[in-house]
Amino acid sequence: MKKRAQEQKSKILTDMSRKAQEEMVGFAMIVIIVAIIILIFISFSINRDVQEPLESYEVNSFISSTLQYTSDCQDYISYLSLQKVILKCADKEKCLDGKEACEVLNETLIQITQSSWKLERGGLTKGYVLNITEKEKSIYLIKEGNLTSNYKGSMQALGRDEIQIFFTVYY
Repeated sequence: MKKRAQEQKSKILTDMSRKAQEEMVGFAMIVIIVAIIILIFISFSINRDVQEPLESYEVNSFISSTLQYTSDCQDYISYLSLQKVILKCADKEKCLDGKEACEVLNETLIQITQSSWKLERGGLTKGYVLNITEKEKSIYLIKEGNLTSNYKGSMQALGRDEIQIFFTVYY
């Protein structure tokens, strides 16, 4: 009888030990799964914060490429770049077809800025300002969207130093 009681005690202890081991393995699995989920959330939040919405060279490149864009304004030789249209607009001249240079400038710049800097809800770009001045007097001005405290800007002078183009993007 003693032997049988000892065998039963041993069997009960073995069963309890096995159940305890299974519970520990299950608990360890839960801890590992929770840790992996936490790491995934942390990596998403870090990646979102590190992303710079706009670089300075993008703003400067936009001005440079816009000045080289060929407009609908024509002189006797060819169609003019926007840089030349800005100079014609400053001098209040007309294109060969009779259109005002400032009118062509307005149409072209609105088209270029709206297609290049999309202002969508939830988008990175919140607004922009394009200002063309001659001797500190504004020739042309576009303001679109929200002007936030976060921005990148650039300035470029044309052949005549008194004409300057300022472009600022807000994010």
